[in-house]
Amino acid sequence: MMIPLAAKLGIDPVHLGMVMVLNLMIGLLTPPIGMCLYAVARVAKLSLDKMVRAVAPFYIPLIVVLLLITLFPQIVLILPSLALGY
Repeated sequence: MMIPLAAKLGIDPVHLGMVMVLNLMIGLLTPPIGMCLYAVARVAKLSLDKMVRAVAPFYIPLIVVLLLITLFPQIVLILPSLALGY
């Protein structure tokens, strides 16, 4: 559904895929919907509060990287362009 819309807007599909995957990953680690966070807390037998405090420092670099790859698509597209002549 998103690929035709992105193509019409001039967004590269590889770039769109990377932005979507990183967004989804951040969403899976962020409460209240963070399914991965709940699963890991249960397996580790830790309370959700302790788990959120342990993971909290990692949100900052994740969001910074998300902003960088969103604003500068060349970061994501440099390897495909070198390898495939993309």
